[in-house]
Amino acid sequence: MTSLTKNLVRGVIAGAAGTTALNAVTYLDMAVRARPASSTPQQTVERAASLVGVSLPPDDEEKEAVESGLGSLLGILAGVGAGVVLAGVRGVTGHPRSRLGTLVTAWALAMIAGNGPMTALGVTDPRTWARADWTADVVPHVAYAAAAGLTLDALTD
Repeated sequence: MTSLTKNLVRGVIAGAAGTTALNAVTYLDMAVRARPASSTPQQTVERAASLVGVSLPPDDEEKEAVESGLGSLLGILAGVGAGVVLAGVRGVTGHPRSRLGTLVTAWALAMIAGNGPMTALGVTDPRTWARADWTADVVPHVAYAAAAGLTLDALTD
């Protein structure tokens, strides 16, 4: 197996582990605080579909189901993609070398991959978030970073 392939596989595994941790912390937060799921993933799908000219089902119930499923899949893709980028950067540059560096880099990549598209499409504006909004977003991304970073470290040692 080539070095590139190994890094790709490591990144997919690390990203999947991070995504699982992020989802677990998010769902725990929803259960503890009795808060509903965010609608931003579905809104992102709706805006992106409109932007590229893809029509969603006309029936409201079907449309909501499609948006919900695609929104969740995009979240998985963002998390796995961030893991692949993290492993790729490490494979090419050798950095980050420290656990803290890996944690910070994984966190930043996850925040960008998760929030970047929603912000770019005008679905959300982090500048307007309240402290509770930031906490509900940052804490799961820290869990992502810890799981992805530790997994990547374990696969690279």
